[in-house]
Amino acid sequence: MGNREDLLAGAKLCLMEKGYAGTTSRNIAEAAGTSLAAIGYHFRSTKALLNEALIEAMDDWGKEIERALATEAPPGTTPLQRFEAIWTQIIESYVRLRPLWAIQFELIAQMDRLPEVREAFANANRQARLGLAALFENLDPEVDERKAMAVGAFYQALLGGLATQWLVDPDSAPSAQDLVEALQTITMGRATA
Repeated sequence: MGNREDLLAGAKLCLMEKGYAGTTSRNIAEAAGTSLAAIGYHFRSTKALLNEALIEAMDDWGKEIERALATEAPPGTTPLQRFEAIWTQIIESYVRLRPLWAIQFELIAQMDRLPEVREAFANANRQARLGLAALFENLDPEVDERKAMAVGAFYQALLGGLATQWLVDPDSAPSAQDLVEALQTITMGRATA
């Protein structure tokens, strides 16, 4: 690896250990085994490096989920069983990657003071929605972009909402089975007493 890759790896490590606001250029240089000057040379600023590292970390998470979803479901698996299996894996990823989700909420709270972060998130938002639609429902935006955006936005809302509940109180956050039950209730109409 070169200095640039070392800096990205060091920044990702620091993000997970110290958060966005708690990470300094010195922390990153030390974790990467590079000089402070290397940050300016390769990224121009620590914020630019942190933003890129965060986007890479989210991309790594997406690839992890993609690999998990790539496993073939057993024959006879219903869509609800597949949904439950997928969300079980996502909830397990919250446990492993808690700092990644905490950082995102940390940054959302600071967006008014960090326009470059807002811009990075806004640019990534469209791609995230299209990626989620493809990942979960195999929707191709070339075929129906509006549908892919709508489905992706639904999954994005579910991911973010569940992450919020899990970060605040993991013991009472919904399980994958809870999500299935809620989805069944919503799609079947009101339960009759």
